[in-house]
Amino acid sequence: MAETIAGPGWADATGMSFTGSARAQRRLHELVPGGAHTYARGSDQYPEGMAPVLVRGRGARVEDADGNWFVEYGMGLRAVTLGHGYAPVVEAVTRAAREGVSFSRPTLWELQAAEEMLRQVHGAEMVKFAKNGSDVTTAAVKLARAATGRDLVAICTTQPFFSTDDWFIGGTVMSAGIPQAYRDLTVGFRYNDLDSVRALLDAYPQRVAALILEPATGTAEPEPGFLEGLRQAADRDGFVLIFDEMITGMRWHAGGAQAVYGVTPDLSTWGKALGNGFAVSALVGRRHLMELGGLNTDAPRPFLLSTTHGAETTGLAAYLAVAKAYQERDVVAVMERQGERLRTGVWAAVAEAGMSDYLTVTGRPSCLVFGTRDHEGKPSQAFRALFIQEMLRRGVLAQSFVISAAHTDADVDLTVDAVRGALPVYARAVEAGSTEGLLFGRPVAPSLRESAAPRRLPDSLPVMEEPR
Repeated sequence: MAETIAGPGWADATGMSFTGSARAQRRLHELVPGGAHTYARGSDQYPEGMAPVLVRGRGARVEDADGNWFVEYGMGLRAVTLGHGYAPVVEAVTRAAREGVSFSRPTLWELQAAEEMLRQVHGAEMVKFAKNGSDVTTAAVKLARAATGRDLVAICTTQPFFSTDDWFIGGTVMSAGIPQAYRDLTVGFRYNDLDSVRALLDAYPQRVAALILEPATGTAEPEPGFLEGLRQAADRDGFVLIFDEMITGMRWHAGGAQAVYGVTPDLSTWGKALGNGFAVSALVGRRHLMELGGLNTDAPRPFLLSTTHGAETTGLAAYLAVAKAYQERDVVAVMERQGERLRTGVWAAVAEAGMSDYLTVTGRPSCLVFGTRDHEGKPSQAFRALFIQEMLRRGVLAQSFVISAAHTDADVDLTVDAVRGALPVYARAVEAGSTEGLLFGRPVAPSLRESAAPRRLPDSLPVMEEPR
C-alpha cells in the first residue's frame, strides 16, 4: 500500500504550524507524480505533515507557506553556494533576460561563458553547456563510447547517483521501464579500491568505454594513489576517465576536486553551484574527444547536446556572475570556515549530552552530513525523522548540514542551539529504544527505492539523494 500522503498538517505549543504547507503538498500530489520534481525533495523525506512548501529564500534562510522562517541546509541539493537571491547573480540574470533569452544563432554569452569555463578548469580544452547534470553525464558516456568503439560503462557503485538516464538508473532499484539489454551494459567498481577496477578490466578486456565517478564525496576522500591509479589505468587500457564534479565543483574548489587532488580526467561534468541554483550545466574535456560532437572531424559523429535551452542566456549569465563572485572572494574558504564552526558546535553539544554514539557529523566542512543511529547504534530512518522533526520545530530545515557562504555566525549559532534543544528528545528515544510517542507519523525513507510505501522499510537502508 502506498503511503498516506500529506496528512492534516502539524502544529505544536510554540504556535508553529504546517497546515498551509500540508494543504499545498496535498494539491501537489494530485497534480505532480511524487508531489515534487526531484525525489530528494519529496514529502517522504520529511516527518509526516511537516514537509515545508517554500515561498521564498534570502541568504541562508527560507520561508514556507505558513510564514515559518528556517535556517536552511542542503541549499537546493547543494546547488546554492552564494545564498538564495544573491543580488549580483539575480541582477546579471535580469539584465540578460531583458535582451532576450533564446535565439536562432549563438550569442556572445556562449563565447564568454566558454572562455571563462575553460579558464576555470585546468586541462579542459572545450566545453558544451546544458541545463541538467544528467544531460552532461550522459553526453560524456556517449562521447566515450564513440571514441573507443566500446559499449560498457563502469560506474562507482559505492556512490549514490550519476544520471536519470537508462545507463545508470537501470542498475538501481528503480529500474522499472528499462530493458535488461541496457542494464547489461553498465558494470561497477568500488571507490578507493583499485583492485576492483583491475578485476573489472580483467573480466571485460578492451570492452570498457568509460569509467565514471565522483573524485570525492562529502564522506569519502580519495586515498593516496587512487585517482592517480585510475589515470594510469585509463592511459594503459584506453577507456575514458570521467569525473563527475556536480557536487565537488565549486564546493571543493572553483576548479573542482581535480584541482584539489591534482589528477586531470579526460572529461568532467559540472552543474549545481555553477549557476547558484539557476539551471546551467557543463561538459568539459579534451579536444580530441569533444570534437567528435563537432564539425572538425571525419569520424562518425555522436549527437552531442543539441538542446533548445542549453545556451539560453540567463543560465550563462548566472554562471558568469558566479564565476566573478568566486574571483572577488574565496567563497570555498568561507564555506569551509562556517562548516567547521558548525561541526565544532554540534560536536560539542552532542558530546555534552552524551549522545556521540547516536548522532554524528561527518564530511568536508563545505559538505557536511549528519548520521542518526538508534539505541543499538544502527543507522535509523525513524531516528532520522525524529531529528529532522525536532530541528524543524526549532527553526532549522536540514536534510543535511551542507552549508553556503551565506550562512552567518548567527545562522550557525541558531543551528547549534536547535541541536542542543533536539537532543533531550532524541535521548528519550534512545533510552526507550523507540521513537514511538515522540515521532509524529511515519519515518522518512530513502529517495531511491523500489516501492512507494516507506512504512515497512528496514531502518538500515541508506539515505540517498539523487543529485542531478
